[in-house]
Amino acid sequence: MQMIIVDDEAHWVDNLSMHKPWHTLGIEHVHKAYSAHEALQIIDTHPIDIVISDILMPEMTGIELIERIRIRDKKIKCIILSGHSDFDFAKKAIQHHAVDYLLKPPTDEELFGAVKSAILQINTEWETISSLERTQYTLRENLPILRGQLLLDALGGHRMPADEWIRKLENYGLSHKYGECALLLVRMEEEFGQYKNNGLPLMEYAISNMAEEIIGEFMEVWGVKEEHGYLVFLLQLKDSVADMGKETILEKLSVQLQYKVKQFLKGSLSIVITEWFQFPEQLPARFRQASAYFRQIVGEEREFVMRVGELEQVTTLGPLDTLYLPPSLSNLLESGRWDAAEEKLVAVCAELDEKWSDSLEHCIEAGFVISSSFSHLAHRNGHTLGKLLGTDIEPLQSGEAFASISKLRNWSLSVLGKLKKESSNEIKDIRSLYVKKIQEFTDNNLHLDVSLRVLADHVNLHPTHLSKIYKIETGEGISDYVSRLRMDRACHKLKNSNKKVYEISTEIGYMDPAYFIKVFKRQFGVTPQEYRDSTK
Repeated sequence: MQMIIVDDEAHWVDNLSMHKPWHTLGIEHVHKAYSAHEALQIIDTHPIDIVISDILMPEMTGIELIERIRIRDKKIKCIILSGHSDFDFAKKAIQHHAVDYLLKPPTDEELFGAVKSAILQINTEWETISSLERTQYTLRENLPILRGQLLLDALGGHRMPADEWIRKLENYGLSHKYGECALLLVRMEEEFGQYKNNGLPLMEYAISNMAEEIIGEFMEVWGVKEEHGYLVFLLQLKDSVADMGKETILEKLSVQLQYKVKQFLKGSLSIVITEWFQFPEQLPARFRQASAYFRQIVGEEREFVMRVGELEQVTTLGPLDTLYLPPSLSNLLESGRWDAAEEKLVAVCAELDEKWSDSLEHCIEAGFVISSSFSHLAHRNGHTLGKLLGTDIEPLQSGEAFASISKLRNWSLSVLGKLKKESSNEIKDIRSLYVKKIQEFTDNNLHLDVSLRVLADHVNLHPTHLSKIYKIETGEGISDYVSRLRMDRACHKLKNSNKKVYEISTEIGYMDPAYFIKVFKRQFGVTPQEYRDSTK
């Protein structure tokens, strides 16, 4: 957990933060803030759990600080310290759900007791939120979606280690296991077209329920609708069913499903059944075979129930697998996962070398997909691929980049390197622009509110994101920059003008002159007036 101690009296903050064994309570980090504004900036950029704050501070009271904290995060626990046993203060603290109201100076027992109470409240709240019962309830509510997505990923060729498969099957309440399975692909025919604008999901749901009812007596049924509109069912014989004529049983059940849908839903189905295969390793290939069977054999014919033959007899070539396995090259490029994109390109070329070294068409296919992914990235970022690549665009325009696997590999990796470098430069340019905007705004509005949240709103970024960008680019935090700018400007005005100290205080953003004097002395070891006198 992280805690922040807030007080305009530095000795209180330093003593409480540095000389108490907070680690014994599980507090990993204790932040220090010498004003409420500084505290809010820290809260905006760090996951603060507990706030210990003085109640009477210049510019903003502890009560006002709690009010602003509640707007940001209602779960942060607040403890008030006060040198006054004022009933109104205590009442307001309670109204804002303060954990405790302690009088200065608190004993260690009082202080640690209050923090322990805050930690107990936090743990209780998060235990409720993250409780196993609640998690299991949420999981049950979303099981159909999770199961469907898992099957879609598997059909698309997404690979997982064996232990992850076993864990997910168990967590999702699926009875399927490693071993022999079959696929059933269902195409809903034209009678269901009347439901396209309204009610089609209900029809799909009804067919899935009927499939589970009819086939589920003998087999475990796991279904999903895939992107081309087929209803796909992964089937596995139940342990209680003897392995007797499983192909015949499956065909019979498929015909029964077809008949019941025709009888009760007034629509026809075409069904393709695969041979039995080993799940999960052979699943993507069998799914592609079944899909191809619909295109090549069934075609536009209706109300078929057909078993997939060995499609190697029908086609002498096959598709590039690696190229289309999720995540796609385009997705990797858009998300800036450059190393993964490079691995993808290397793997595609390796598959070409291994399986399709004599097929120019496969090399061209890969080249088209790769180049279109590059073009898509360039266009999304407001560029042309030609402008980004320079002379590297010529092999693409002439087709030389696809002339061989070796040339495709060299060209695509070279282009990827250029795109990565250009993206890095763009990110740096954008970050520099944000820094410039922040510094210009702060310089022109130092007399106003230039808190992190205001600055973040000015450039339309989240405070945490802005804080990280600024620190990366400049090496210092935004609050450090604002404080340094205020002190630099204060020194300049003290040396080069006759303005009163309270006037200078207001002009650099300190509404309370006494607080300005305190901050100035903490920074330079002398008061503003003493500094002015020393420069004459």
